[in-house]
Amino acid sequence: MRADLDIIQEWIPAGSRVLDLGCGDGELLAWLRDNKQVSGYGLEIDPDNIARCIERGINVIEQDLDKGLGNFASDSFDVVLMTQALQAVDRPDEVLREMLRIGRQCIITFPNFGHWRCRWHLIRHGRMPVSEFLPYTWYNTPNIHFCTFKDFEALCREQHLRVLDRLAVDHQHRDSLSSRLWPNLLGEIGIYRVSRPDAT
Repeated sequence: MRADLDIIQEWIPAGSRVLDLGCGDGELLAWLRDNKQVSGYGLEIDPDNIARCIERGINVIEQDLDKGLGNFASDSFDVVLMTQALQAVDRPDEVLREMLRIGRQCIITFPNFGHWRCRWHLIRHGRMPVSEFLPYTWYNTPNIHFCTFKDFEALCREQHLRVLDRLAVDHQHRDSLSSRLWPNLLGEIGIYRVSRPDAT
């Protein structure tokens, strides 16, 4: 299993009801079902990934996240997941609000565009960075909202959300003392677990 998914599964209690937004090929949901007796659904738009989910026996719905999540009732799930997609949706603030309407907690991962390599590349070259981790140029990237850890945490404060857990990791999903001390500068990927203020 991908390293970030292995971190995320530790935050999901056994027997939970889980919704995975942009679930890819269903790898995490299949692992959670087989190892933690989790029941859940995946939302995915890519036909090849949907076919792979079906092969794995994952309940998958073809759905565009930008169209909203109004087809799900409030408090339908214990945990709602979204990995590496927050920066690619039209309205991250609305998606986050909807995630916490239908789930008691949500787990979100996203690239940190405040990382020192991004800053250094901008200073040195005056252009948006292209790297193995961010292999797109500014005109063809699926990332339409470039945020940092500070940006995301400010959004959480604006929406009165509780940050329950935060990890700042490198591109291999390892954390370190330095990335814990200076996450916005040294963390390449943010992994957050948040809840509504009234959630227990």
